[in-house]
Amino acid sequence: MPLSRREISRRDWVIGSAAAGLLATTATAREEKPMLPLIDCHQHLWDVTKFKLPWLPASGVLARSYVLDDYRQAIVGTGIDRSVYMEVDVAPEQQTAEAEHLIAICKSGTAPTVGAVISGRPGDEAAFKKYIAQFKDSPQIKGVRQVLHGDSTPAGFCLSPAYVKSVQLLGEMGLSFDLCLRPGDLADASQLADKCPDTRLILDHCGNADPKAWLSATRRGDQKPDHTVEPWKKEIAEIAKRKNTLCKISGIIARVTKEWSADDLAPIVNHCLDSFGPDRVIFGSDWPVCLLGAPLKAWTEALRQIVAARSEAEQKKLFSENAVKYYRL
Repeated sequence: MPLSRREISRRDWVIGSAAAGLLATTATAREEKPMLPLIDCHQHLWDVTKFKLPWLPASGVLARSYVLDDYRQAIVGTGIDRSVYMEVDVAPEQQTAEAEHLIAICKSGTAPTVGAVISGRPGDEAAFKKYIAQFKDSPQIKGVRQVLHGDSTPAGFCLSPAYVKSVQLLGEMGLSFDLCLRPGDLADASQLADKCPDTRLILDHCGNADPKAWLSATRRGDQKPDHTVEPWKKEIAEIAKRKNTLCKISGIIARVTKEWSADDLAPIVNHCLDSFGPDRVIFGSDWPVCLLGAPLKAWTEALRQIVAARSEAEQKKLFSENAVKYYRL
């Protein structure tokens, strides 16, 4: 039987009300959906009253101490709930003290810091073996890094026989090695990965990619990027072929121009995620070095925006699950 006009109107009102209610409920659920937690795999801390950092500038945003209370304030609203400390290139004679300091912080249970990647000099095989042996029974120590992008470090430095043997030793001990290389030296990462197949190599800062390389000359102004796009893309894809490598999505925010957006970072992030796949990428804040470009919260918001179209499962791996797996947290 055909419905009357009144019945049709009432039916449409009921259906419309139900639909509106469903949309409102969905919108509320979307708004209330909890933020996926982040584990920060590249947290710096330094206290200039305790440690010497020869590279630290005499002035500017980095020319001061950055301690746990500062970090706690910086992570408010970011979703970061745990962190892995990354060495800060202290004076060589203070490397052991730095490690012991971080072990104590991790053991305290009062800090977000739950693990540490410490300084090391793998190029001196005998001295490095003695140094790293101190920490074989310290579960808080997750790996080692030596910054290799300084002007005084030649290309290929990490490929000497002594260096390779030291990095192989880390694998035998269940420790990782972070690679922080100039973009022009990324081929060294592939070669080192081939020579150390049983050691996990973690490529810092998306291979030190410079977002300005993707900008027009007008946007860049007089700020010249450190590399061009295609060679970087090629080397990242080549490194990713080695299954003992990971990529840390970090660092790139420190190099943005004064006016920037998530779109400026997206080509770098997406190429790294697509090259390494969801199971071999981890997040890092690079705080407080990130402050050269933007506050930590701005970086996390940009990253969440860039990966929003990826599945929640992939986001969880990038944000926290891979860190738990690889750093045994």
